[in-house]
Amino acid sequence: MGSVDLIAACLDSIRQIGDEIADTIVYVDAGTLEAFQFIGAFPLLLELGARAVCSLENASPLDAVADWHSKFSHPVRKIVVLTSRLLSDAHRYILRCLGNHGTVSHCTVLTAISEIGHSAYVDSPLGPDAFREYETLLVLDHEELFKKCEKSNKHKDNISYAGSDFTTETDKYSEWGSGVHYGSNSESSPTKKILFDGDLGQLEAGGKRLSVTVSHFPMIFSPISSRAFVLPSEGIIADSCLSNQHEDSLGPGLPSISTGKPFDSDEVPPGVTLTAQFLYHLANKMDLKLDIFSLGDTSKVIGKLMMDMSSLYDVGRNKRSAGLLIVDRTVDLLTPCFHGDSFLDRMLSSLPRKEKMSSSSVAKNPQTPNKHSHAAVKRVPLDIKVPFETVFKKEEPKSTTSMLSEGIMSFMSGWNSVDVDSEVTWLPDYSDKAHDDKLGSDLGTLNGSLLSNYAGVRYLEALLDRGAKDGLMLIKKWLIEALQHEKLSSASKGRQGATSVSEIHSMLQTLSQDHLSLLRNRGIIQLALAAEMTLLEPQSSRWDAFTSAERILSVTSAETTQSLASELRDFINTSTSVDSHKQATTMEPSQGLLSFRDVLLLTIIGYILAGENFPTSMAGGPFSWEDERSLKDVVVDSILERPSSVKLRFLDGLDNELEAKERSKDVERNNDSAEPASSTDDFDDEWGNWDDNDNADDQKEEAYGDMQLKLEVRDRIDQLFKFFHKLSSMRLRNHALGEGLAALNRFETDGYSRKGLLYKLLLALLSRYDVPGLEYHSSAVGRLFKSGLGRFGLGQSKPSFGEQSVLIIFVVGGINTLEVREVMKAISESSRPDVELILGGTTLLTPDDMFELMLGS
Repeated sequence: MGSVDLIAACLDSIRQIGDEIADTIVYVDAGTLEAFQFIGAFPLLLELGARAVCSLENASPLDAVADWHSKFSHPVRKIVVLTSRLLSDAHRYILRCLGNHGTVSHCTVLTAISEIGHSAYVDSPLGPDAFREYETLLVLDHEELFKKCEKSNKHKDNISYAGSDFTTETDKYSEWGSGVHYGSNSESSPTKKILFDGDLGQLEAGGKRLSVTVSHFPMIFSPISSRAFVLPSEGIIADSCLSNQHEDSLGPGLPSISTGKPFDSDEVPPGVTLTAQFLYHLANKMDLKLDIFSLGDTSKVIGKLMMDMSSLYDVGRNKRSAGLLIVDRTVDLLTPCFHGDSFLDRMLSSLPRKEKMSSSSVAKNPQTPNKHSHAAVKRVPLDIKVPFETVFKKEEPKSTTSMLSEGIMSFMSGWNSVDVDSEVTWLPDYSDKAHDDKLGSDLGTLNGSLLSNYAGVRYLEALLDRGAKDGLMLIKKWLIEALQHEKLSSASKGRQGATSVSEIHSMLQTLSQDHLSLLRNRGIIQLALAAEMTLLEPQSSRWDAFTSAERILSVTSAETTQSLASELRDFINTSTSVDSHKQATTMEPSQGLLSFRDVLLLTIIGYILAGENFPTSMAGGPFSWEDERSLKDVVVDSILERPSSVKLRFLDGLDNELEAKERSKDVERNNDSAEPASSTDDFDDEWGNWDDNDNADDQKEEAYGDMQLKLEVRDRIDQLFKFFHKLSSMRLRNHALGEGLAALNRFETDGYSRKGLLYKLLLALLSRYDVPGLEYHSSAVGRLFKSGLGRFGLGQSKPSFGEQSVLIIFVVGGINTLEVREVMKAISESSRPDVELILGGTTLLTPDDMFELMLGS
């Protein structure tokens, strides 16, 4: 048996559908695009015979001619759609693709959600036979729209379409949806008629019915490395709620707090069901038979759902035995909130991300009552924005990089369907404006996931095991090797020591000085640009300020609750003075210091640390009444000090009042700066106005409004601190789990740096240590013995998770890169270095993501 490799497994699953991909246009939705970017799957799709790979949500009639300079001489007959969402959500986009291609006779839809998943999801209108139902539905809707377009064409026979462009075609059939063209008019452009010759209308004239095939394709996930993965942020599994709204919930994107009470079968959140489906089918695809363990209430439900899906067919001779441990994120909230020493974590926190597409809600079942409908969780896409325009900035305006910038600008604008038939008169202007702001902003839109697998080199896998300094040195080493391979001279000769921003930037400019070098080394150039952004201000100073503050809180939390509360007050007061100074001056000398949002995250960390160190003082929270009262006062004062900078969930509904207060503060600030200082010469002039009370009522009314706003904000802060109490009392909600977490502290090997739960948990399980609160779900083999051979006394002892040679840990709610680094370290420190470990999670978390999930806008 070979070793387990997630990237190789994903690529092999694509090869298995090679016959369906050949001679087709492949459409991928946003979630599949994100997943395929990580593994570098697009060259493989073209190698398997795909005509082109296009975006499902941004489908265009131009997709039909994307392969015009290729070996294919006949028009496209088949399209393949890969989606990570429900079929009902993707339906309108699939219809638009079919409308754009009048010659298509077969459509294959590959979805990441199984038939059982479709029928179990409350917002899906499809039943247990979901795939067959959707095949019929798509054919009927396609034919209905086709007939409507034909009927519409009969009334327009007297209109000549010889000179029509794509924009006009879109306007004519806008009633069928944006960009949808059915019937012969979809190919009315003369360019497409020439390309497709006389084959264009043969499909419609023959009256051949569209054939549709729907299949399950579960291998749509994003491998960070060969041993770590997350779910695509724009797929339905990551988007679905993991907890319903109740007192133990921390938010829809995180599992509920574990209390040890069983779930009501009717109240299982949709994300829990879809996660169980995904893990079950992932194990089948990778030929693994599982012994399932769980830690936490939500994980326990997932384990039971997986056991209900398993059968005797799961027991195969060619399947490897593996252990699966499912862990709730709420069991350890501190690790993803901390700013640890992980280079990738620091990089992802510094980089801007692509904006998330709005989730498709129009295709939800109209018969489903609103009270059972679930809102989508907002996950930040893993598609990063890397500023490639910085590579092209040089002093000489007519340099080679200037021409390269102009070429990229021409390419991007040439595929704009709105301008495709218009005269291109503006291109020569960009030769003189290669470094213009417009060019820089357009080039900045070139984004994508950091590739796990680029040209056979797995850069992310090497960076996962690195701290901040080591990761930067490794990228510098790769840059030097690339320069040597290109036979280019470099200012840096591989000297040891700190790497500066200017040093990285100079090597990047040298490596990207011509087209071929830039294209050959685009993988390392992307990583180096991302590292350069990480080193820039204010990202670098902000991260260092966070690590210092968290270190202070960790040390102080071991002393007394009074000293911890005092530190939190100081942080909040400091952030208020910093933000006020920023507003009062145009300069920002303190840009690296922490904002009010940042200190709220520190407050979350402080309450969790207080709950761990002082678990017995939980009457109204870990702090005394006086300390918590003073904390509330400084938080209220901070919000009222600059209300416009606070867009948080617990202040929802007070936006207008806070904005009005901000405007009044701006007016007062401007008046104070505009009014000259009063002098004694004006004393006599003002004498007659002292008894004038015209503005007294307005001042009273304004004071009353400010007091009412302050009372409303205080009510919201009281609710916020009740949320903090839930965070600090998590270990007391479930006694068995609390005992297990406390017992794991014996595996804290280093007293100076705090280790996460997964590190200590893995060391304990590999040492065959019994962890309280860990539940075992019998495997398929166990069910066989229990139901059949167990009657004859052939029982089976409870297995241990650490006994298996292949271990899978999945964190419901998400993982961060620091945890990946720690679990790999735990394997190397254990007595089982031969163990193959796979770590997965719902999403890839940064500290900012954790704040958004709990308190965000």
